[in-house]
Parts: sequence; C-alpha cells; structure tokens
Amino acid sequence: MVGDRTYVVDCGRSAVTQFKAALLQLTSLKAIFITHLHADHAIDFFDFFMLGGFGLNDSNDGIVEPVDVYGPGRAGALPPPFRPGPVPTIAPGNPTPGLADLTRLQVRAFAYSTNLFLRDSGIPDPRTLLRIHEVDVPDVGADPLGPTAPPMEPFTIADDGVVMVSAVLVPHGPVFPSFAYRFDTPDGSVVFSGDTAASENVVRLAHGADLLVHEVIDIDFYERFFGLPPALLEHLRESHTDVTELGPLAESAEVDTLVLTHLVPADPLLVSNRQWRRNVGRGYGGRVLVGNDLLDVGVRRTAHPSRLSGARHAAQRPGNLAG
Repeated sequence: MVGDRTYVVDCGRSAVTQFKAALLQLTSLKAIFITHLHADHAIDFFDFFMLGGFGLNDSNDGIVEPVDVYGPGRAGALPPPFRPGPVPTIAPGNPTPGLADLTRLQVRAFAYSTNLFLRDSGIPDPRTLLRIHEVDVPDVGADPLGPTAPPMEPFTIADDGVVMVSAVLVPHGPVFPSFAYRFDTPDGSVVFSGDTAASENVVRLAHGADLLVHEVIDIDFYERFFGLPPALLEHLRESHTDVTELGPLAESAEVDTLVLTHLVPADPLLVSNRQWRRNVGRGYGGRVLVGNDLLDVGVRRTAHPSRLSGARHAAQRPGNLAG
C-alpha cells in the first residue's frame, strides 16, 4: 500500500480471498507484478478479474478501471528433465507460454461464463480491465538454458508517478525469466525477492532498501530429518536461499528490515518463528520478521546499523505492506 494505492506481488492460492481478508479494496488496485510463472505464484492472477471484475458490488467495491499487470514473457526453451527417463511435454506447439499467453488462454477458457454475464448482467468485458506488460529481459547474456540470471544492474520496468518499480533476474533453478522487484515510493523502498537462490543481483537491487521481503529454506532440516538424496538437495540449493545465507545477504544489502516469506518448511511445528528469526539473524544486524499470513508491516526508517547516520532515517511510519 502506498497511500490509497495497492500493488500486488504474485498471486498464489487464494490471493483474492487473502486480499479481501487483509481489508484491501479492489478499487485501490493499481498493478500486479508476477515474479515468475510457477503455478504457486500465478494461479490466482486471473481470479482478480473473474471475481472482482463485475463492476461495483454491494460494498461499492470492484475492479472498474484497467489494472497494469507485469510479468515474464515466454521462456523460449525447456530445460532437460531433472530426472532420467522420458518426460511428456504439455502443449508442444507453445510449451513455454508467457504472461500474455496465459491471459489470452484464460479469457478463452472462461468464455462461456463471461459471455453469459455480459448478456444477462452487463458486466465489463474483462479484456478491458487489464493491461499486460511482459518484462523485456535486458541483453546481459541470460538464456533459458543457462545462465538464467547472470550478474546485472537493476532496470526500471514501471513508473506511474507515485511508485517506480525496478527489477533484476534471479536464479530459480531452471525457471526463466524469474524476477525480483523493487518499489521506490515517497514513503520508502520495498524489495520482493521472488523465488531465488542467494544472488548478488538481489543484493544490488535491495541495497539500502527499508524493507526486503525474501524467501527462505532450511536445507539442513530436509537433510537431517527427511534424508533427501544429494541430487535433490543440490536442486533445492540452486532454486532457493538457505537460512544460513540469508542473514549475510541482507547484511550486505544494508536493508533495515528483513521479512521472511515462502517458508520451507512452512509448518511452524517443524520450524518455529523463533527458530527462523534466530537462524536468519546470524550475521544480520537489522530487524527480522517472519511473514505469516495477513502480516501488516509498516515501512520503518530506523536504519540498518551500518547506516544510522543521516537525516534520511528520521523516525517515521509511512505506507504499509500487507501480505
């Protein structure tokens, strides 16, 4: 949230339900940013327009103006299978659809429902409620078959006059492209890592940010208690950021507050919030929060200890991040 404007990052399971549970208004939704096209990050994206695009409801809420949606285009190639043996290919004519393809196919899949509502309820045409922007990958030598996230500088993808959004490629196993996003606002700066292994690209993007929302995995937990084979553990390391790496990464980026998200394992009976904070806090001098559902975090400019000097960090509590 920036003032009365809402920006959504990723749309996993029940995104629309959680959006309303966080007491957010669809009329405030200005843009959606998809980090990558794994289903757990994009599955509910179109629901915003199917469920919220009926015009104003009884609570005077709904999507009534076009919403900008940013995310990956087509990957262009599939990687070799992780495990040996034959693997089927879905939709061989276009096996790596991008955000525009996904949207077009969703519109067609729900044509019957939409056509009925257009005729008997006069709803808006959902195609008029969203503007798709596939993020162009800069020429930095990135490739769907690797390297998927070579060293690069952040680049601007959106600026609506209130919020400027920049991005970098991040390494998330074979996924391409996969992005991290930074939101610079009059109230402060917030960075979302998306799914990623520990990456210097994230450090560059997040440097000096007020808030870094970063994924985390405890690989040692899976090695000790689940006995996962070495090949699978290495696959996890190439796709996610281990709990031992995240604190030093946040320290290097000099971010004021670190919020843990996409927790693996997610069950607090397996790894408690206290354990997450303790393990991540090693090597990091800022504030650590565990991003449980519906957590509301204000951008707090108290400054990372290495940046305590300077008037920029005068105490204030501006806009909120609701997740």
